[in-house]
Amino acid sequence: MTTTTIDMPTTPVLEASGVTMRFGGLTAVRSVDLTVGAGEIVGLIGPNGAGKTTFFNCLTGLYVPTEGQVRYKGTLLPPKPHLVTTAGVARTFQNIRLFANMTVLENVLVGRHTRTKEGLWSALLRGPGFKKAEAASHERAMELLEFVGLSHKADHVSRNLPYGEQRKLEIARALASDPGLLLLDEPTAGMNPQETRAAEELIFGIRDQGVAILVIEHDMRFIFNLCDRVACLVQGEKLIEGTAETVQGDERVIAAYLGTPFEGAPGAEELAEVEAAEAHSAEAHRDGTDSTTRPEGEAQ
Repeated sequence: MTTTTIDMPTTPVLEASGVTMRFGGLTAVRSVDLTVGAGEIVGLIGPNGAGKTTFFNCLTGLYVPTEGQVRYKGTLLPPKPHLVTTAGVARTFQNIRLFANMTVLENVLVGRHTRTKEGLWSALLRGPGFKKAEAASHERAMELLEFVGLSHKADHVSRNLPYGEQRKLEIARALASDPGLLLLDEPTAGMNPQETRAAEELIFGIRDQGVAILVIEHDMRFIFNLCDRVACLVQGEKLIEGTAETVQGDERVIAAYLGTPFEGAPGAEELAEVEAAEAHSAEAHRDGTDSTTRPEGEAQ
């Protein structure tokens, strides 16, 4: 498949090189290169089944890529989600994953755990060091809730929030780990136009605070208004990367979204096999994860 690219940023925050993800004999992501620079918002688009979320999972340690490397600020990322978060990469999910019975504030405090140095004995003894760290985490959490516009609902149970506010809360929780790179998986899914505009303003605000952003989105108007660069995945391969004008005018991108096959495009049967393999891998990952560490009601 022929690809089209533009010059990459000079100050890379994220460098994904040759990322490939196979499930058995099926390839869901094939040799994808992508760079996100400091202060950039980069979009990742593609039709359903294109491998976008699989690629995100490779970047954040949920999947170990079959081939390729992922680097954050020049350092190879370890294939463990909590270590990726500690390194400085945070993400949200396509399906909201909040702790439903926790308050809004408590959800954000959970996101601070990678930046809290107090250990078990400090927590049990509740000495001066622990109390100081606890107060600092509370202050930072309230700052983030103020930033996303939810400080007035800090004591509300998260499951009672409207859908758009739950999305904001998930972003606040991701920001609680003080990331240098934020990955957003369909942040406006299910939102009305007013909520979508608010999400756009929020993402610009995050970028203005020095956080680089990589975002998956199906709302083309939203993504082209938001992003400095856009990459399009089709059947797991990067088809094109460039400015909004370049990508949205590419005939192959138009054909992919209209369902028109182009040279080298796999058929529906192959796509179905890849999707089934991804679903099987997600099921296996869920079965092997300690349920006490997952948000209530989480569907992987």
